[in-house]
Amino acid sequence: MNVTFFLLACLAVLAFIALMILLSAIKIVPEYERGVIFRLGRLMGPRGPGIFFVIPVFERMVRVDMRVITMDVPVQEVITLDNVTIKVNAVLYFQVINPNWAVTKVMDYIRATMQIAQTTLRSVVGQVELDELLAKREKINQKLQQIIDEQTEPWGIKVTIVEVKDVELPQNMQRAMARQAEAEREKRAKLIHADGELQASRTLAEAARVIASEPVTLQLRYLQTLTEIAVEKNSTIIFPLPVDTLKPFFNTMSQVNSDVRHSAD
Repeated sequence: MNVTFFLLACLAVLAFIALMILLSAIKIVPEYERGVIFRLGRLMGPRGPGIFFVIPVFERMVRVDMRVITMDVPVQEVITLDNVTIKVNAVLYFQVINPNWAVTKVMDYIRATMQIAQTTLRSVVGQVELDELLAKREKINQKLQQIIDEQTEPWGIKVTIVEVKDVELPQNMQRAMARQAEAEREKRAKLIHADGELQASRTLAEAARVIASEPVTLQLRYLQTLTEIAVEKNSTIIFPLPVDTLKPFFNTMSQVNSDVRHSAD
């Protein structure tokens, strides 16, 4: 009886071990992952997605995430080409396109990509002036993406987007830029004012030529102005009357007097 119990116990243990080995041989990989298989240390390639079997003890699987990974590049202190010290950070989007290379060509592809992104960010920003960095952000982003992608391509990594997030300027530089912007606004205001004065002077000159050719026009203009300001009856209006306006009346009076003298004679 003891022998039978011992044999049953051994069979139960063997069955349990066989079940554990069978369960360990079953692998399930979701749609966004791939399982890179190594058989006795030799690369066999990726498997998945779905369910598949691996040979226990002889085969080993390494999971690789194929989704886009978002990485914040830490703040880097950089001296620009025009010797301005700034702090700049960025965001990086990349994904694994070749799981075999991502596992065999680099030890930790996420950490390696992070280090290259930091180095490239310092190098590229250090080669441009501050005004170019602020005004041509899209050009800087494309250059960063191209350089980082070229360096990570041998690892099976595709860098899709690199965006410079924030540029932190020193306080003295911010004040200097504020003064520069204020001076530019004042310059534009003075130019607009001067252009308005020029156009007004040209219009006045044209009006003067018209009035000079037709003296009665000046009299009509004065009468029109009096009509417009006569609406206000609660104020005293002192209106200058040029001598040129009275010339027609003087000429008329002179002609009348001359006619009277001729008649008397």
